[in-house]
Amino acid sequence: MKIERLSQDKIRIFLTFDDLSERGIQKEEMWQEIPKVYDLFTEMMDQAYSELGFDATGPLAVEVFALPAQGMVVIVTRGKYDHHFGGLSEDEMPDEIYEMEVTLDHSDTLVYVFQDFEVLIEAAHMLKDLVNGAGKLYHHMDKWFLYLEPEELDSDKLPAAVAVLAEFGESSPMTEAVLEEYGNKIMPQHAVDTICAYFQRQK
Repeated sequence: MKIERLSQDKIRIFLTFDDLSERGIQKEEMWQEIPKVYDLFTEMMDQAYSELGFDATGPLAVEVFALPAQGMVVIVTRGKYDHHFGGLSEDEMPDEIYEMEVTLDHSDTLVYVFQDFEVLIEAAHMLKDLVNGAGKLYHHMDKWFLYLEPEELDSDKLPAAVAVLAEFGESSPMTEAVLEEYGNKIMPQHAVDTICAYFQRQK
């Protein structure tokens, strides 16, 4: 379980499938209000407080992103009051409000973010034979996003491709719509092939 702060009131938690299986949770159960999922959420909030000082008391909005072959990303935002409680004063607010909003269900799309272009070059050379040179490349918020469509991927090579991507980059819940609207599309297709053609490995 990896936790990072995105802003003062928002954190991101990455859960591997091992994290879920160790707690006896199937990925399909993450959207169900059952005790073991609540226990996991409580554990995540305790860890977020101990590591980041993130205080999870009060209303929370929870977004769950399912990632192919890797696990899940959970975004927790503090202070989003449910509209049902809009007419209550602060003293009348319930102590805890969990507003589950499933932002992205199961998707086979792979989106990985790279902080450094040199690292992306290295990853691309290792990915070339695994993803048939596919992919789109975006630049957004001073980071590089490699986007791979499911139909571009060979299912037999998917675990190896994910292993390379996870070694050099970080999985991202960023959607193509957000990248299209706010990012710059650097390579609209065959990004891995294009990177390999124009940039040599450093090693």
